[in-house]
Amino acid sequence: MKILITGIAGFVGSRLAEFFKTNIADCEIVGIDNLSRRGSETNLEFLKTLGCQFIHGDIRATDDVNDLPKVEWIVDCAANPSVLAGINGGTSQLIGHNLQGTLNILEKCRKDNAGFILLSTSRVYAIDALNQIPLQEDSTRFSVKNGVSLPSGFTLEGVTESFSTQAPVSLYGATKLASEVMALEYAYTFGFPIWVNRCGVIAGAGQFGKIDQGIFSFWIYQWLLERNLGFIGFGGKGKQVRDFFSPEDLGSLLVKQMNSPNHKAPKIINAGGGLKSAMSLYELNEYCKQQFGFDKQIKTESETRPFDLPYYVTDNSEVTKHWNWSPQQSGVQILDDIVKYARTNTQKLLSL
Repeated sequence: MKILITGIAGFVGSRLAEFFKTNIADCEIVGIDNLSRRGSETNLEFLKTLGCQFIHGDIRATDDVNDLPKVEWIVDCAANPSVLAGINGGTSQLIGHNLQGTLNILEKCRKDNAGFILLSTSRVYAIDALNQIPLQEDSTRFSVKNGVSLPSGFTLEGVTESFSTQAPVSLYGATKLASEVMALEYAYTFGFPIWVNRCGVIAGAGQFGKIDQGIFSFWIYQWLLERNLGFIGFGGKGKQVRDFFSPEDLGSLLVKQMNSPNHKAPKIINAGGGLKSAMSLYELNEYCKQQFGFDKQIKTESETRPFDLPYYVTDNSEVTKHWNWSPQQSGVQILDDIVKYARTNTQKLLSL
């Protein structure tokens, strides 16, 4: 199988390349990346050792995409992943990376009849509706109240695919939602296979520790490097909750999807860590205390920012039902891997 990965030099793209090489017989990987994210260049040697063909290019440029070799599947990992992208202007770059680039790739799928997998995001779900989830404050986290009416599309397991996507979802979320719609329309019109995965936070060893890659590696790296941290919003107690899962677990789902292009399953599906891998910021901070053997002062700021959420957990019921998939690595295993990587690569992290 020949696979093209966009954004291959990023954390998710490079780790998926490794997973595919290990788990798909006779797998050939081609990757494109513009190396705009600082640190992505450090993954080039890793990709070379995997035997991947790397192309330095930009999927926003039509000529760069037209020059790419013909493949059987394209996995779109190229995106600006920050929910804060564009809020201070510069929306053209956000739209270019997250929508125009995807449109160029969809044109390639049309021409080559290649299958397409879009890594979308949980950020396509409505901010107002998420903020209306009935929560109670426990000693270390927010949790869903029992015995009360829940919003449409939400269960005690978390957010389902039928949850509202009504604006506002953030500029970032809107670009991904628009990409989903265009991907579905292209696949329907031109007849190539497609799967759209709305992913929760993806975390693991090898991340650059930037906040737009998710809170988990960022928080651990800040602890290791003894930098300032703060609980922001929701009373400044760090009780907001997110779930997370590993790129390896994501890879196992994508392999199933590529091997079954005609499988009778929903084209859009949620994938995340679920309740078993959900953690509050307060609990993450306690984990860091135990790992690093000291305490530190955490600043508090009670005012909540517009795009912050008190609670997001993925309901994996549909992906389990249709793909017999659930994350295998626990949240603690993923955090342990991040700590091990951080301790081994401290100097590298300091340079990024």
